[in-house]
Amino acid sequence: MSNATNSGNGTTFIGAGTSLNGDIESKNDLRIDGTVKGNISSSAKIIIGVHGFVEGNIMGNQADVVGKVTGDIRAKELLQLKGNAIVTGNIYAGKLQIEPSASFNGQCHMGANVVEIHKNEEKTAAK
Repeated sequence: MSNATNSGNGTTFIGAGTSLNGDIESKNDLRIDGTVKGNISSSAKIIIGVHGFVEGNIMGNQADVVGKVTGDIRAKELLQLKGNAIVTGNIYAGKLQIEPSASFNGQCHMGANVVEIHKNEEKTAAK
């Protein structure tokens, strides 16, 4: 049995000590405190907790990262890299906030429509 639960307010938790291999799609908020090897997509907010580790791409309306991410992050609105966050990958965000203790290695693309423009470029390149 996995440690993925729904809190009743629409937020899904992947708890510390839980590993998940595969993609996650949700219309609600997601909080990852365990390990996910796969892509994460949500039309709401995605939070990678202090013990969270994601090996894959993240796409959401908003995202807060305190843990580790290896992959691209796309946040239509605000992306926050907090605490000792470590991100290795490209960032596409409407707005970006990085605390001094966070680490980011990759390219950064910002602006109101940058996530949608990049998504359309990927679709065109795949054809």
